[in-house]
Amino acid sequence: GHVLKPVYMPMARIPLAFKNQKVNVVMMDVGVDMDLLGGFYGNPPVLYDNVFITLKKNKISIKKPEDLVGLRINSFVGAQKRYPRWLGKLSPELYLEKNDQSSQPMLLSLGRFDVILCDRNIFKYYTKVAQKSSRFLSFPVEEHAFTTINPKDYRPVFDNKKMRDDFNYGLDLLAKNGRIKMIYDSYLKSN
Repeated sequence: GHVLKPVYMPMARIPLAFKNQKVNVVMMDVGVDMDLLGGFYGNPPVLYDNVFITLKKNKISIKKPEDLVGLRINSFVGAQKRYPRWLGKLSPELYLEKNDQSSQPMLLSLGRFDVILCDRNIFKYYTKVAQKSSRFLSFPVEEHAFTTINPKDYRPVFDNKKMRDDFNYGLDLLAKNGRIKMIYDSYLKSN
């Protein structure tokens, strides 16, 4: 019973847009406690499994934050705030956060970065997209887990409790009828 009218904006503007009532819902809180802004958190439609990704041939081992020192790292916006223990002390000359993650597989394969911080499914999707380009050469990668999935990390926030409840109900139906798995498969499985 609701109509979605998407508004795309840089991640840093999300809390401000919600606070100023420019939007009714945001997909994530970007590390800002939206309860304080009158928000109602919904159930997560996506569980992000963020990992460090490196080229296997480089034989990089990442087991503790110090292992990242001196490496060139490309990440999503807000990662440093979300993972301060791992990313908080990195050199600004070697660490870059970007909204657009579509180029991450290419940047890694070309050696422009040593490490990519990304959700494993997003990286797989953009690798699949890049492989359709004749210019892209894919190399075996290694994933380095450093955190556990937390369903509270990326939840939508609503300015209205009823809308949040309707969303949760619809999401539950999609999970029960298998539609969520079908959606994932449509993005990640080879054609």
